[in-house]
Amino acid sequence: MKRLLIVWWSMTGGTRQLAEAAAAGARDALEQAEASAEVQVVLARADHAGPDDVLGASALLVATPENLATMAGVSKDFFDRCWYPVLDRVNGLPFAAIVCAGSDGQGTIRQLQRFATGWRLRQVADPLLVITHAQTPEAILAPKRIPEAELARAAELGATLAAGLAVGLW
Repeated sequence: MKRLLIVWWSMTGGTRQLAEAAAAGARDALEQAEASAEVQVVLARADHAGPDDVLGASALLVATPENLATMAGVSKDFFDRCWYPVLDRVNGLPFAAIVCAGSDGQGTIRQLQRFATGWRLRQVADPLLVITHAQTPEAILAPKRIPEAELARAAELGATLAAGLAVGLW
């Protein structure tokens, strides 16, 4: 069975909502295509995911918040722990990313693309960037509620990855 691995981390709930929407979109697409038995959708927190999860994946979606112009430390730790055990063993693995940021997100996108290049992953979709406009310490630390339109974009990304796996596109 093919496996879509969605690795996520969230401190205030925004990125978790996006990852869950991507997983729901993937599952819905598989159900509609009657391909649920062909592709498993796995949601894994970044602090629980490891090399075996990546090696068992048929496609990888990483969802992370941006903290101080870079990916969240727990997301970076996921890559640190997995880097050498999977290096040269996931070449060509389909990859996409979701970044939840207060104002910019570009630093995190660049960092994720560097990791993808180093692992020789195949980026199959443009990164999904969701801006929350949180600018004060209070707003940054507050629980997030992601707008439905952004959740729909995440669901579409998940559906695209799952459908691509189901039909053998990647």
